[in-house]
Amino acid sequence: MSRLTHLDDEGQARMVDVGGKPATARKAVATGRIRMSAPALAAIREGDAPKGDVLAAARIAGIMAAKKTGELIPLCHPLALDAVTVDFAFEEGAVRTTATASLTGKTGVEMEAMTAAFVALLTIYDMAKAIDKAMVIEGVRLLSKSGGKSGEWHAPDVEP
Repeated sequence: MSRLTHLDDEGQARMVDVGGKPATARKAVATGRIRMSAPALAAIREGDAPKGDVLAAARIAGIMAAKKTGELIPLCHPLALDAVTVDFAFEEGAVRTTATASLTGKTGVEMEAMTAAFVALLTIYDMAKAIDKAMVIEGVRLLSKSGGKSGEWHAPDVEP
């Protein structure tokens, strides 16, 4: 068997067969942030951006993206998610998003959590680009995952 699960013995791309795996409770948490100017940050915080409520739109976009991950990322399984949350926190010069995806199933939800986080950040950019086109999305990463054969995993406590 190849070391990379998405390659067969001949090196061809394949979707991993999860049919024989037991269903377990699985959860993944991802984060990222978008740096921006003080005026953009103030507009988002005060709900005064030209396109409306930036964080509400970003939350919905992130949840929708998690649900569509199997259509966006080649070889990802389409999953029946139990829950997706997208939360925001204001930092100095930035907005951080944290996305959590969970289900009881045969494969993990890491890609769903990271897709939710990234699309939420992209939506913040889209909603606030009239104020600041120089915003920077950074540090999108998996914070933790649980469930399945590999069990618990937590990222090191180091900011990327």
